[in-house]
Amino acid sequence: MDAHAPARAVPEGAITEVDVLVVGAGISGLSAAWHLQQRLPHKRFLVLEREASYGGTWLTHKFPGIRSDSDLYTFGFGFKPWVGPPIATAAEIQAYLGEMIAENGLDQHIRYNHSIETAAWDSATARWTLTACLPDGTRRQYRARFLWMAQGYYRHHQGHWPDYPGMADFKGPILHTEEWDEATDYSGKRVVLIGSGATAATVVPAMAETAAHITMIQRSPTYFIPGRNANELADVLRPLGVDEATIHDIVRRKILFDQDQVVQQCRAAPETVAAELLAGVQALLPDGFDMRHFTPSYRPWRQRIAFVPDGDLFAGVRAGKADIVTGTIQRFTPTGVEMADGTQVPADMIVLATGFNLCVFGDIAFSIDGRPLDMGDSVTWRGMMFTGVPNLVWVFGYFRASWTLRSDMISEFTCRLLQHMDEKGADRVEVQLPPELADAPRGPWVDPEDFNPGYLARGQHLLPKTAPGPEWRHSQDYWREKDEIPRVDLDGPAFRYARTRVAAQA
Repeated sequence: MDAHAPARAVPEGAITEVDVLVVGAGISGLSAAWHLQQRLPHKRFLVLEREASYGGTWLTHKFPGIRSDSDLYTFGFGFKPWVGPPIATAAEIQAYLGEMIAENGLDQHIRYNHSIETAAWDSATARWTLTACLPDGTRRQYRARFLWMAQGYYRHHQGHWPDYPGMADFKGPILHTEEWDEATDYSGKRVVLIGSGATAATVVPAMAETAAHITMIQRSPTYFIPGRNANELADVLRPLGVDEATIHDIVRRKILFDQDQVVQQCRAAPETVAAELLAGVQALLPDGFDMRHFTPSYRPWRQRIAFVPDGDLFAGVRAGKADIVTGTIQRFTPTGVEMADGTQVPADMIVLATGFNLCVFGDIAFSIDGRPLDMGDSVTWRGMMFTGVPNLVWVFGYFRASWTLRSDMISEFTCRLLQHMDEKGADRVEVQLPPELADAPRGPWVDPEDFNPGYLARGQHLLPKTAPGPEWRHSQDYWREKDEIPRVDLDGPAFRYARTRVAAQA
């Protein structure tokens, strides 16, 4: 079966009605589709995707060296073994996703090139109606009993552009990694890359191969973990004839156990962890290299720790092909960048790896019974459902563990919830705060003292709020949620079910 087969034709002007609409055909949306097909085969569902193909991030990211910053044994699906290197390229991940689609015949459920503009809930019929725009300007409507938002959390094709003084004065091109043109030629050029973190750690070694030189300018350093791009346990088990499904399960369990230990140690002994991380980096740098360029001011895991496979970022520094400047940018000049301390960094090309813009619920205009919905006014239940918003889940993954772990977890939960609604004869479900929390203080989606990347700081006001208690927040603790969420009482006080008269008559 061709994983890129076109979606089935929909008659012009018709409203297609299904049980479940999934928004997004990236990893989260594909997880939703697989689980729906496996767990609830009687349900009619469609996946609406804005892009021309599947993959989400791994389709839209085109910058040099694009690769995962999570291991694929946990970033891959729990139900499909990963057999490649732990850190994979975008092309390898796309191939893996394409195999999964083809193996399960999911292409018949996916509609590509559908940019959703509005999502309207009607209480009288207990239905969501989505309006999607196609590339030729045609609009189509889809109606569903349940809406599964799996579109990710940032704007593809639009990066965050800081407004540096003098940007218009620079004589060379300025590009953003989120908006990369694959035809860009940087061979033999002096490149300045602004930013740090996983994207910078990916782009710098890739561009250093053909650029004359690349300088990474960072306002503040990031923690890195260098290591071999291999899994020793998997490499031991494969020659013994252990099947790939078993290897995947064992390696996945071991990685998650080790990650849990690291997260706990980051909380209990952050100075010890920081010293170990810095020692691992220093061992790969030239003697006498100034370690302030790799010494963050925050404790480990307040932002993501970027894995550097085979230490390729540091190899470029050792070879003299790359260097790092840490400090505040004063201005762009016609020939490069001037730092606040007067340092001049020459450049023929400037690349911004300065992050992305938060995209809350796909930037879709939501309404409830004709009233515009501001998600920032709602309170979240476990980071997936929201007060005042019926029949909807949103997939938002983990920062300290692989995103897909939570995608699969939410998929299992949502299928269980849909089955429970059928058993109760309900066509509407909503979460509600208990009376004692009605006037309780509201908190941010993610506590900035716990995790504080720039895109969240810029967009917290757009996100749903939290309330006191573990149920009413988005947890970053996979190791707790993996036990709690499967045991959630679906008849507990947080849930309110109903059956509309119109639906009952139908």
